[in-house]
Amino acid sequence: MYHHVKNLMYTVNVGQPDVKFGNMLLEQFGGANGELAAAMQYSIQGFNCEDAERKDLLLDIGTEELSHLEVVGALIRMHLRPMKKDRNAAETDPLVAVAGGGGVSLVNSVGDAWTADYLKVTGDLGVDLRSNIAAEARAKIVYERLIHFTDDPGSREALQFLMTREITHLRAFTAALESMERPAFSIGTIAPTPGLVDEFYKDSTGIDPELGEENASVIVKHAGLHLVESPIFKGEGLDTKPHKPVAGSETAGRTREKKRAS
Repeated sequence: MYHHVKNLMYTVNVGQPDVKFGNMLLEQFGGANGELAAAMQYSIQGFNCEDAERKDLLLDIGTEELSHLEVVGALIRMHLRPMKKDRNAAETDPLVAVAGGGGVSLVNSVGDAWTADYLKVTGDLGVDLRSNIAAEARAKIVYERLIHFTDDPGSREALQFLMTREITHLRAFTAALESMERPAFSIGTIAPTPGLVDEFYKDSTGIDPELGEENASVIVKHAGLHLVESPIFKGEGLDTKPHKPVAGSETAGRTREKKRAS
């Protein structure tokens, strides 16, 4: 059940409206990394979740993202207000001014309509939590960039608040994933092919003209992988021996419900 409280989660104050900046802000309203996409992604994941504790987490954060959408919407509305009556301001973005009346619309900063294609919902809790961690990181960096593009103190402070909440959510999703107690790269129910999973295929040759010699071996070793050269260059190539997939062979995590039952 949703209930609308008229007070914003964060009170927005804009000194001097900037219609160009207001247009940029639409990216966090109806864009791929915006608040509506986040609210819908986490809420739908929560509706599908069979784990009561993590379901609550997803729905709590999804609901807060709707509150963020309201804050962003208020910020956009204040910056776009001159579009309602000023021809020069309206010409900054005729789509927003004429079709949207100088207010918020479900579009991004270049006028592309919001789409459910933005959402990452797989029905696998571990995979979805990883998607959410990445989504929060992307939203954080977009807010950071927006902060650099305005000198208005009230706008900067509101964006600082929103940016900070993204990190809070990122931490919560990370904790939810870690508490499932699955190995770091355990995904799904079918284990990867032994041996093959540890091979890193070297697909680049030569020297980068700008960066000099590139050597991925240090990163590869740090990941516990070993470098495999292409047969084209007389390397051994990948291990392609057939391996039958076995359902249930991947290491499973333990939800709180399973812990109580054990």
